[in-house]
Amino acid sequence: MPPAVSNSSPLIHLSAIGRLHILRRFSSICIPPAVWREVVEEGGARPGAAEIREARNSGWISVRVPVNTDLVRLLEQDLHAGEAESIVLAIETKPDILLLDEAEARRIAGLYNISVTGIIGLLMQGKKEGHVASVQEEMDLLRNQGGFWIHDILYRRILEWEKNE
Repeated sequence: MPPAVSNSSPLIHLSAIGRLHILRRFSSICIPPAVWREVVEEGGARPGAAEIREARNSGWISVRVPVNTDLVRLLEQDLHAGEAESIVLAIETKPDILLLDEAEARRIAGLYNISVTGIIGLLMQGKKEGHVASVQEEMDLLRNQGGFWIHDILYRRILEWEKNE
């Protein structure tokens, strides 16, 4: 199982639907301080706060400060702090994957040749591995309970993929 770096969105939204365990396919997850602050310190009673604190206490999730603060500041001109720090942390630690959902952040990560996947990609991989029974059901939970926006075109494309899987 490979290591990963994660931004806030996968942690928050998978927790919101009770599916944080999907991330256990990674041997460890590293998050930057901005993600810790957003999910845990500012998260209060929101989904993810307790789960991520517990995962850090168990050693599965670690918090690591990106060294290249100049690049973080540069990326923060176009991205949120958690996205910028996650990208820089991925550049520095070279994980197998960066967990990131926001389109502009994914585009910028691609400029640095960082492999990226988001929640939908994780669900599709889970389906292939037999850990997810229905990607459609999971996407519906994300939309209806998790507050996660999925474009209708992407939603229909994933339904077609699942039908042929």
